[in-house]
Amino acid sequence: MKPSLTRTTVRSMFILTSRKQAISRTLSFLLKYIQLAEGLSPEGGQRSMEVPPMRGVDEDMRRWSFYMILEHNAIVNRSISAITRQLVNGETLSGAAAIDPKKDVMPSESAGEEQLKLFRDSVTDHLEMIGGLGKLRGTKTAPHMIFGDFDAHKWNCMFYFHLGLHYKQAEYVINQLKLTDLSQ
Repeated sequence: MKPSLTRTTVRSMFILTSRKQAISRTLSFLLKYIQLAEGLSPEGGQRSMEVPPMRGVDEDMRRWSFYMILEHNAIVNRSISAITRQLVNGETLSGAAAIDPKKDVMPSESAGEEQLKLFRDSVTDHLEMIGGLGKLRGTKTAPHMIFGDFDAHKWNCMFYFHLGLHYKQAEYVINQLKLTDLSQ
């Protein structure tokens, strides 16, 4: 099977990314999400908005609210954190590290404003964990469903990359909410 250009590009990008850069990008996305949430009413945060087709946003993910996006990210964040930690420790993947990436990451339609704290905690917990781990490169690997086998370093990079994919979606949802509010 011939690797796709996207797969090769992402893997190369992760190889060239340092741990410090990955941490910085993760923190930057956390702050961007928090800025998006500023001034958002609980009702607005729960209002689903359809986004156009976007890279990394599957068809069944295109009609989410801002809080649903945060819940999805928190679920994936906890999974990536568990995978990263277990790979560094040479463990067999279990618990949050062994979820079904198609079914177990879907948010609840009733996701509410509590998701902002859960999302924030999932990011800060990851950053604290990464700071306390030893070597990330060259660990055991675990497969990513699109990009192939990743060591702990590449999974750590996947953390910020995934936040970036859904940030575009979240930004679109917030902008549509603002437009809707202006027209009423």
